[in-house]
Amino acid sequence: MKKKLAVLISLTLVFTILAGCGSKSNNSGTSADGVTTIEFWAAPNPTQQAYWQKIAKEYETVNPKVKINVSAIKESPTSEASIQAAIAGGSAPTMTENISRGFAAQLANSKALVPLDTIAGFNDIVTKRNMTKTIEPWEFADGHQYVLPIYSNAMLFGWRTDILKEAGVNEVPRTYSEVIEATKKLKAKYPDKYLWAKPDLADPTSWKRWFDFFMLYNAASDGNKFIEGSNFVGDEKAGVDVLSFVDNLRKEKGLLSQNVTEPFENGVGVFTDIGPWTFSTWAEKYPELQYKKNFEVTLPPVPDGMDPANAKTFADAKGIVIYASASPEQQAAAIEFIKWVYSDDKNDVAFFQETNLPPARDDVGTNEVFKPVFEKTPVLLEYAKAIPNAVPSMDNPKFNELQTFIGQEAFNKVVRGEIDPKTGWDNMKKAIEGELQ
Repeated sequence: MKKKLAVLISLTLVFTILAGCGSKSNNSGTSADGVTTIEFWAAPNPTQQAYWQKIAKEYETVNPKVKINVSAIKESPTSEASIQAAIAGGSAPTMTENISRGFAAQLANSKALVPLDTIAGFNDIVTKRNMTKTIEPWEFADGHQYVLPIYSNAMLFGWRTDILKEAGVNEVPRTYSEVIEATKKLKAKYPDKYLWAKPDLADPTSWKRWFDFFMLYNAASDGNKFIEGSNFVGDEKAGVDVLSFVDNLRKEKGLLSQNVTEPFENGVGVFTDIGPWTFSTWAEKYPELQYKKNFEVTLPPVPDGMDPANAKTFADAKGIVIYASASPEQQAAAIEFIKWVYSDDKNDVAFFQETNLPPARDDVGTNEVFKPVFEKTPVLLEYAKAIPNAVPSMDNPKFNELQTFIGQEAFNKVVRGEIDPKTGWDNMKKAIEGELQ
């Protein structure tokens, strides 16, 4: 009986192992019947997750040899921390969206990402989706592309034109001198109002510089990279011009960095950064705010002598990456999936309609397929037009520390009147270069 039991157990183990081999082989993610499974982590945003779940099911119907499991990136404690933990634990997905250029730099630095340009089919995606110009500034210092940008919020500044007109400003200011002149008229008419009212102006938190300093700096420097790889390449003239502009606004009492409830919406300030996600909230909470009636949006103001119509701005943009831990079969299947998604413009139209996030393409503002989106929300056309002029975040893994120095050493201090612009720039540069060593 013992011998028979031993034989039975041995046979059971053999069949169990064979059964396991029937579902997967060599950790390739491909089963014995040729089905490759992809784990795709979508942004922790219900509309984006729903979009990718729907598009994945559509793809599986035309390519039954690929199974795509879509789930949201866990946000505890942050989505970035969840991804890093998965990589460290050997449980990274095949691909994720919601990756900024700065975070991608951290992942690429640890060899966790596949250079997308080394995978066959990547260039076809860029060409077919018409995103050649938009993707250019995403190239990393080593010459590779680690992220395929999915959406690009080309950040614009909003203006309360109703209040400005009451103060005698009939045209939206586009240059530094025009903004200063508008501030003088505003303060003369309304001493208790400000050009720029925002508590973030005095807050050193790194990401907040994307929505004040970098918007202005990208415009003043014509899109200078600021930091390229591990080198500080900031344009000193442009940087000092930006800080001087902010300092002049302070001198005219045009800045308010105290906590005020939604100052732009409530008319305390007449100028602020605005992303395209704002308007669905306004439609419910501030229906009186109507585009072209009492507010407008523009590219950032520029130093005198520059063309404001071609100003660069900051791109609040994120995209898709593929992880190096994925098998070659999974990497190839992932690229083919992305290629299929962006081979048809209707998929980008659906993404725009469902998420209010402008696709990262050169032609969103000119392609007729997006017309229904703009007919419903006309202000989004201005964001679409600005996409090719929008510069993503730096590609340095220390971007958090580096951007904190911008506020601590320069921007915040200038806002508070604690330092002159040139000294602020010099101190910031010294701190950043020290961190880069």
